[in-house]
Amino acid sequence: MEANNSQTGGGSSVHEINDKVILVQVFVSVFLCINVLLIITFFMKDSFYTTTRYILFAVTLLSDCLFLLMTDILLIFSYFRFAIQMWLCLIVYTVLSLYTFVTPVTLTAMTLERYVAICMPLRHAELCCTRSTMHCILIIHGLSSVPCIVVLSIFFASVTHSFYTQGRICSVEIFIHHRWQSHLRSAISQFYFLIMVILIVFSYVKIVKVAKAASGEDKKSSWKGLRTVILHGFQLLLCLIQLWCPFIEAAVLQINLMLFINVRYFNYITFILAPRCLSPLIYGLRDEMFFHALKYYALCGLYKKPLGLF
Repeated sequence: MEANNSQTGGGSSVHEINDKVILVQVFVSVFLCINVLLIITFFMKDSFYTTTRYILFAVTLLSDCLFLLMTDILLIFSYFRFAIQMWLCLIVYTVLSLYTFVTPVTLTAMTLERYVAICMPLRHAELCCTRSTMHCILIIHGLSSVPCIVVLSIFFASVTHSFYTQGRICSVEIFIHHRWQSHLRSAISQFYFLIMVILIVFSYVKIVKVAKAASGEDKKSSWKGLRTVILHGFQLLLCLIQLWCPFIEAAVLQINLMLFINVRYFNYITFILAPRCLSPLIYGLRDEMFFHALKYYALCGLYKKPLGLF
């Protein structure tokens, strides 16, 4: 009787999961189309790729596109139980692990850029020039690669050469062979979380002080910068909660398989898709210059260009 109930529940669950997978495809397709349009807009105007905040914005868009595309492919492979060679899974994991951190670290850098622009306006041109931005992007990717390097170094020391030729369903759990590896990975994530939260709060407090002391146009600009920092903070929080998801899912898996599937789906929508759709909102719609450029290119030049923006 229990077995029959399980099979019945499993059949309805498969149908439910199928609906969810289709819904994810719709969300991912919409976000990718929006991000691609924003990227095209970025490269169509010279002033965008010579300005620090727009360059960093483009980095988040490219990072999000790659991350969403690869996680969606893994989701489909996992749903259809499609096994791939471990060496290929290793490459996929390396890229995903890197870009899991690239977005939140870049958001932190964008927050610091707003802090410099508002609290240190006389040094903004010096500190946020194109050359410094290129160095910043290298630093961002260097910092983001540290957790991946640590996990993979332990993994390489733990497996034999034959492991790389095996075919398995690709997931992050494959690279965690011992409980202490999970604890180490968690500790690194929490350290990054702490540092980024401190920088966000520091920038917020400093901008608040400047906003209260400013007047006229400066005050308006300062409060706008403050709202941008708040949105970055919320987006960053969602991205960083994503770093905790594997540990929550591992604990839930020990309780119930279907609960684990539902929790993983919720985490994917809330902490992977949602924060990556906030980037177009923060700079694609709230930024006046970028919004007018986006509207102009989206309408194939039919939108009248405001004077001074093009």
